[in-house]
Amino acid sequence: MQIMSVFDTTFAPYGRVIADLDCTELLDTLRKTTDKPEDAVVYVPSAEQLEALPVFDTLRDSVYGGMPIQIGYCNGSNTKLNCVEYHRDSEINIVADDMVFLVGLESDITDGKLDTASIRAFRAPAGTAVELYATTLHYAPCDAAKGAGFRVAVVLPRGTNTEKPDGTGALGEDKLLWARNKWLIAHPDTNEAKQGAFVGLEGENPDIAPLI
Repeated sequence: MQIMSVFDTTFAPYGRVIADLDCTELLDTLRKTTDKPEDAVVYVPSAEQLEALPVFDTLRDSVYGGMPIQIGYCNGSNTKLNCVEYHRDSEINIVADDMVFLVGLESDITDGKLDTASIRAFRAPAGTAVELYATTLHYAPCDAAKGAGFRVAVVLPRGTNTEKPDGTGALGEDKLLWARNKWLIAHPDTNEAKQGAFVGLEGENPDIAPLI
């Protein structure tokens, strides 16, 4: 696996960089008010201190076209893929520390199965706002340097990644539904698999530790 840049043309199938979004205050607040664990990853779907900032209105009205949104964060340290998830909409990641995305394409899934050889790695520098398209498979960010960790603000439609809705089971895809607006496929060697997530990642669990 080679780590490419989110500014490289090879990133185009997975997402884009939003170049004209001023995230300075958001990233300052993220750095000052949230912890970055050294040996774990924490995710908070909605953070009041981030949603109170003026950029919230820009993200809601311009980036999401007026749809209700939430701003949370994902902080910590990680080098492995472990799982992939997707939503029914784009996800905006606003990067406070250099980090690496591990991504794939929903179109490569067959009956809930995905060959991990299809996963690609892209580095995003601090200060970058990256849109991951709805059809892009992703999960927790990865460190861009050994032990460096990351802080990332995560923007999604309101309610995403909260409690799984009741009454699922009408469609075959429901076997992947792990939370609200969150379809998840796990590698067998993960805590998510032990917790009952659908196991469908085939092949090695990609680990970028040797590359950073």
